[in-house]
Order: sequence, then structure tokens, then C-alpha cells
Amino acid sequence: MRKTLDLTKAAVPLATFALGLWVAASGLLDQIAAYWEDIVYLTEQHMVLVAASGGAAILVGIPVGIWLSRPSMERYAEYVMQVFNIGTTIPTLAVIALSMTLLGIGFAPAFFGLFVASLLPIVRNTYAGLLAVPAHLKEAATGMGMRPLVILWRVELPNALYVVFSGVRTALAINVGTTPLAFLIGGGGLGELIFTGIDLMDTGMLLAGAVPVAMLAVTVDFLTGQSQLRLVPKGVNPLR
Repeated sequence: MRKTLDLTKAAVPLATFALGLWVAASGLLDQIAAYWEDIVYLTEQHMVLVAASGGAAILVGIPVGIWLSRPSMERYAEYVMQVFNIGTTIPTLAVIALSMTLLGIGFAPAFFGLFVASLLPIVRNTYAGLLAVPAHLKEAATGMGMRPLVILWRVELPNALYVVFSGVRTALAINVGTTPLAFLIGGGGLGELIFTGIDLMDTGMLLAGAVPVAMLAVTVDFLTGQSQLRLVPKGVNPLR
């Protein structure tokens, strides 16, 4: 098994290097570089959309997940989660089209559609992570005289933080990959290059949008993974 893992680790850089050589030899690199100014401008729009909608989803999703995990919500939490689950069965493009119907075109409907698309993983993981905290830890904290809010802050959240971060990581990856659809309702972003390249059958333009989106997704996943590694306490972090 270890030899297989070592071979896999060695194969990835070699495959990446070979792919880079092929792209350079095919001339696609020059075709992509021709859209450099557009890439820079649209990447900024893309990042603003991701940061705004993803940040709002985090700010709303974590408190909602905490609220659903409270004992007072025990009877209703699963019903509320089913509403969120049903929401994810609706195609993202349909959500964006609905937001366009309600809010017109531009940044606002794009923000709302991406916010909705990013919400479920955060709510679900926060809720599940808090429910998974061992009961004896909460009982011990109660026996020490801690109040419910103190138990939540000092015991439950630190133990659930790894799972919460996993939900945030998933949500941001979905967000980055979905944001190109914002172009269809005037929200801007790298989707402009992707969809225009498809319409014009221009491979260079298509890749000028698709490659930065892929790089952004990898970068965001790496940064959230590093945050998960560094911020989750050592005693409850399986990565440390």
C-alpha cells in the first residue's frame, strides 16, 4: 500500500509536467495569454462574488446550524433540514433564474443564487458536528457549573469545529465552480470568457476562463484546508 501511495505521489508531478509541455507545444498558452487583461479584470469580479456570497453563507449557515442543534429544536430540526435538502435538488441554474425573476439582473441576483447554493453544506455540517459531540463532555461541563452558552462556546464548538470547517470547505468549492453561471444573468465573472468561448467555438477563450476558475477552486480549497489544520484545536483535529 505504501509503495502504491509513493508511486501515486511521484506520478502526479510527472503528469502535471507532461501536461504543461503539451499545452506549451500546442500553442494554447499563447491563445490564453492573449486574453490576459480580461482574465485579470474578470477574476476580480469572480473573487468578489465568491467572497460576498460565500461569506454571507458562512455568517448565516453556522448560526442556523447551531440553532437547529439546540435541545429546544430537537422535534423540528429534521424537518427544517429536509427543507434545505429539497432546496439542493433544484438545479443551480434554476435557482439563479429564479433569483433573476425576483431581483432582475446584475450582482444582486447572482449573489442570492450563489448564497443559496452554498448554504446547505455549512448548515448540515454545523448541525451534524454539534450533535456528534459526546454527551459525557456536555454532562461534565454542566457538572462544573457551566451555563449552556458557555458549554456551546467552550465545549461543543471546539469539538465540532473540524466538521464545520469541512462544510465551509465544501461550500466554497461549490461556490467557486458555480460562479461562472452568474454571467448568464449579468453578474460578471470568468463565465463571460467560458460561455463566449463556447458560443464562438474559441478554445483559447474558453480555457482563458476555465483555467483560472480551476486555479481559484484549488487555491480556495488549499487555503481553507490550511485554516482547518491550523485553527482546529490539536486534541480534536485528526490531521494533527
